[in-house]
Amino acid sequence: MKNIATILILLALTACASIDLQPEAAMVRLTHTEPSADKCQFLGDITGAQDNIFASSENLETGARHDLKNKAHTMGGNVVYLLTQRAVESGVLYDGSGGQDQSAVVLTGNVYKCSK
Repeated sequence: MKNIATILILLALTACASIDLQPEAAMVRLTHTEPSADKCQFLGDITGAQDNIFASSENLETGARHDLKNKAHTMGGNVVYLLTQRAVESGVLYDGSGGQDQSAVVLTGNVYKCSK
């Protein structure tokens, strides 16, 4: 019974963590400025998301950024022009204050491959 409880606790803790950033995606830049057409090639649209009702807002945002960067790198891109950022709210905060708590963050953007 102790082993089952330990496994459940470990699963709950890992569920709260943000999506891992792949090492090769670490150099993908996120920007709010559209890249120059003469230096960058448009590769496509992209969506990155992190959801978990138990994760902190910070982990949700970090996870969504990591997801976006990982996907952009897989597409061959090195720059993501951010178009939207949405926070999905789950209901009341766990502290009982009656406010809203984030349960997901979704980022959308355009992926580019830019020369230096």
